[in-house]
Amino acid sequence: MLTKRLIVCLDVRNRKVTKGVKFEGNVDLGDPVEMAAQYYRDGVDELVFYDITASAENRAIDIDMVRNVAKKVFIPFSVGGGIRNLEDMRDVLLAGAEKVSVNSLAVKNPDIIRQGARAFGNQCIVLGMDARKSSDPKYPSGYEIVIQGGRTPVQLDAVEWARKAESLGAGEICLNSIDADGTKEGYELELTRKVSEAVGIPVIASGGAGIPQHLVDVLREGKADAALVASMVHYGTYTVGGIKEEMARAGLPVRR
Repeated sequence: MLTKRLIVCLDVRNRKVTKGVKFEGNVDLGDPVEMAAQYYRDGVDELVFYDITASAENRAIDIDMVRNVAKKVFIPFSVGGGIRNLEDMRDVLLAGAEKVSVNSLAVKNPDIIRQGARAFGNQCIVLGMDARKSSDPKYPSGYEIVIQGGRTPVQLDAVEWARKAESLGAGEICLNSIDADGTKEGYELELTRKVSEAVGIPVIASGGAGIPQHLVDVLREGKADAALVASMVHYGTYTVGGIKEEMARAGLPVRR
C-alpha cells in the first residue's frame, strides 16, 4: 500500500514565510530556507513553496531561494507562483526543485501543462487548483476555479478542469479550498473526494487543517493521497512527528 504523505506548505512573500486566512491578513513567520531545513529534519515527506504575490505582480520566482532550499533539504519539494513559461520551469528544476506547480498560468494557457510534461516528465508537473463552492448550475461539481490568490473567477468547473489537466499531462494535483483555507476547521472533504474520484493521478488536499484528525479524515473520506498543512506546524501547535504518529495510530500507512 502506498504511504500517505504529509506535506508542509510555505507561502513566501518578500523572502519571508507568511500565513493568512483565505489569502488575507498575512503575518510574516520566518525565513523559508531555515524553516524548510527544520521541517526536513523533523521528517516531513515533502515541501511546497508558493511565491504568493509573483503572479499578481507579474514577476519571476525567486530562484536564489530555490537554490538555497535545495542545499538544505533532501526530500522532494515543489515550487509555484511566478511560473510564466517553459524557461521558468526549467530554471526552477535546475535550481533543485523536483516539481513545478502551475495554477494561474495553466488556466490562461492550458497547453503549458502538455509542454512541461513533454519537456520534463509528467512527474514534474503539478496543477495547483484553487476552488470554491458555487451554486451556479454551470458548475456541475458545485465548485468553481479561481486564480490569482482566489481573487479572480475564471468560469471553470473544478472537476472538469482537473480531468482536463490530467489529460494534458499533469502528474499531480494540489487542490486548495478557498472556503477552508486558513480556517483550521477541516479540509473540504466533498471537493477533495469529487476530484480524487475523477482523476487517476495523486491529489494533495490543501486548506483547512487544524488538528491531526482533519488529515485522517481527508486521506480516508476525501480519498486524497497526501495532505498539506501550514498553520498547524508554523505556529508550533503540532509537530510533524506528532501528526505522523496520529496518522499511523489511525491506521494510515506513513513513512516513519
